Amino acid sequence: MSTPEQVCTGVNQRFTVLVPARLSSTRLPNKPLADLAGLPMVVRVAQQAARSNAARVVVAGDHDSIIQACQQHGVEAVLTREDHVSGSDRLAQACELLNLDGDDAVVNVQGDEPLIDPAMINAVAQLLLERTDCSMSTVAHAIDDVADYLNPNVVKVVLDATHTAMYFSRAPIPAWRDGLAIGNATLPQTRPLRHVGLYGYRAGFLRRFPSLSVAPLESLESLEQLRAMWHGHRIAVHISAHAPGPGVDTPQDLARVQRLLSGQHP
Repeated sequence: MSTPEQVCTGVNQRFTVLVPARLSSTRLPNKPLADLAGLPMVVRVAQQAARSNAARVVVAGDHDSIIQACQQHGVEAVLTREDHVSGSDRLAQACELLNLDGDDAVVNVQGDEPLIDPAMINAVAQLLLERTDCSMSTVAHAIDDVADYLNPNVVKVVLDATHTAMYFSRAPIPAWRDGLAIGNATLPQTRPLRHVGLYGYRAGFLRRFPSLSVAPLESLESLEQLRAMWHGHRIAVHISAHAPGPGVDTPQDLARVQRLLSGQHP
């Protein structure tokens, strides 16, 4: 399987990056506008995504202040409703506003990933192009830390022989029966995979997604991608050789990324 670095210039299909940005955040208020080395975070994310092979990068914001911040820095943005229950719903509206449909390729880059690898974006777009049997594509990488394997905040994925997702879970999957039974503090020989929340979609599917009924497993795990699988849609998974750059969920995360951008030790 190719690494992101190997596919960085190989994308041969035009695709659009959409960046959902919601002003309200419990752990970090006004997160999209948080300052990162002199730029609002959502602008940093869009600029980083523009380093990929995307034909277009558009922020889908829920507040005028986000749109204005983007426009001030030459970033395209569309205003979406404030009451969307998920990022996918927001992106579905953005697809409508941008007249994207059918087989148009869309990559969803989260608005709190200012250090996302542009090559990883390309990898997701390329995989969606190659896997015509799948409605979505995404990324995973090997877990090296037992604590991450056991952490419910770290989402795991198991794949079939074609690198198609079989299941996503917050539980430690695949479950190592013997290791977990004896409390072994090592990882199984077949390394579990951590899911990275970077998605490629066919825009027609993305526009239909909000109309799909919520799946019981989705509610149980609080993982939206399980809705697609519940309704029979396949998700292709690119195996990355490395983890993505750190995201920003808390004030501590913000301080860490600020230090990284300023060249200081993390």
